[in-house]
Amino acid sequence: MSARSLYKVVFLSQGKVYEIYARNVTQGTLFGFIEVERLVFGERSTVVIDPSEERIRSEFAGVRRTYLPIHSILRIDVVEKQGVSKISTAETSNVSQFPTPIYTPAPSGDLDQ
Repeated sequence: MSARSLYKVVFLSQGKVYEIYARNVTQGTLFGFIEVERLVFGERSTVVIDPSEERIRSEFAGVRRTYLPIHSILRIDVVEKQGVSKISTAETSNVSQFPTPIYTPAPSGDLDQ
């Protein structure tokens, strides 16, 4: 992807659906996590301030990179134009989380066999 790629990442956290935009999304060095960095938010120079975007902006203030569990990811899109970052309740959303768990470690007693 080019240096100007823009990703829309939709994930579930604590019963809420988050929609954020970032310049870099990779499979992180931590097993089972997606690395999201260079978060992008709307310009503050606009006259109308969206309270939902301000809420997510304050939640991610000072975050350079975040690691999201792969089980919480609902969708990752490469987009051409940035939309509004937002947080919504999972009940009102038409998305659902991938069935979990994908990876289950063997019980400790099975390692000896």
